[in-house]
Amino acid sequence: MHTTRIRQLLGAAAAAALTVGGVLAAAPAANAAGVGGASFWVDGTQYRTVGTPTDFSGTGAPAGSFQPIYAFPEGTQTNVATAAPGDPGYRGGRWVVTEVLLPNGYPAALASGDLDGDGVLDSDEELWAAADAGDLAVGGVLRYFECPVIPLPRSGG
Repeated sequence: MHTTRIRQLLGAAAAAALTVGGVLAAAPAANAAGVGGASFWVDGTQYRTVGTPTDFSGTGAPAGSFQPIYAFPEGTQTNVATAAPGDPGYRGGRWVVTEVLLPNGYPAALASGDLDGDGVLDSDEELWAAADAGDLAVGGVLRYFECPVIPLPRSGG
């Protein structure tokens, strides 16, 4: 009787371990497959990223070793970066995310910055045009991290 109870407990423990192990093993796989939708614009082309848990805050790396991404307030538009793979000055997927402030609202920033009339600020030139007009301001640094980027097909894929 005692041996039967031990076997039942060991069987239950093994099943629980397999269940927990399966859930934990699946979690990194899901995060590793963290390919998102459109994440940011660079010169009229949209890019997506692959989410990684890297955080380079406090590493002492020179500020110039990171590529700026300007993070627009949620619900306004996709973020804007200054370069992408293949561009001169691209820094290999090391990013500094900087907050975008819209003191006069998004419509005002769009009106003063959308130089090509496509209905979105999709380059750093357009971002700075809105800033020069006083309709956009660059706030503080939100995060330093690393991730690869993938261009989206022109159809928005």
